Amino acid sequence: MRPLRVFIADDEAPARERLKALLDDIAAEVPNVLAGEAASGLQALERLPDSGADVLLLDIQMPGIAGLELARHVAALERAPALIFVTAHDRHAVEAFELNALDYLLKPVRAVRLAAALRKAVATGPASAERLARAAGAAREFFSVAARNRITLVPVSEVLYLKAGQKYVTLRTRAGEHLLEESLVQLEREFAGRFVRIHRNCLVARAAIRGFERASCGEEGEPHWEVVLEGVPERLPVSRRQWQAVRALAGGQTHG
Repeated sequence: MRPLRVFIADDEAPARERLKALLDDIAAEVPNVLAGEAASGLQALERLPDSGADVLLLDIQMPGIAGLELARHVAALERAPALIFVTAHDRHAVEAFELNALDYLLKPVRAVRLAAALRKAVATGPASAERLARAAGAAREFFSVAARNRITLVPVSEVLYLKAGQKYVTLRTRAGEHLLEESLVQLEREFAGRFVRIHRNCLVARAAIRGFERASCGEEGEPHWEVVLEGVPERLPVSRRQWQAVRALAGGQTHG
């Protein structure tokens, strides 16, 4: 059996060195090689796809992108590695891991526990996106667009709207569009404070709304309201069902 390829993501150099030393210590018991390492979440996303890693040892407290959010982006990779979280004794995080059957190691990591976690990772494989989302609890700061085993991050703050099609959700920013393989219902639930539903197939960023205009005809040939967005000429129709829910956002921003 080939050695397990292990990638380490931790912003503290001494912590990475300790994990590498422990991996050497257990190599006879659990054959392994170092696939790569990263000192931040962004660095991990850059280096991980080409590393061929089977397992990612992931610190949950890192600058830029926290470990749990990073894990959700990594799960979108075509060849996603199994995950083992590494944490100081954070009771909230530990409870979330245990509740969602996610494996973790407490610092200082012990060799016997690392060996057991690696064997379990091989047996169970990558964690599901659903379990990771439940463990994270908080909304993401980035959307991840996976293509050809690469991940592109799109800040949630730059998204103007999310529009569902037959198979994908179109994510629109001022710069362009991306496709997400996510449910609009789940996105609405996760980002309830940031986006508002204007139609059965569309969520709009509250901060991007600049007003509402009356249009002469709509889907059923009747007058309707459309959302005016900052930075794009496109107008999005508001359904009659949703107008009552979004009209409070209009205030004095409606135009006949």
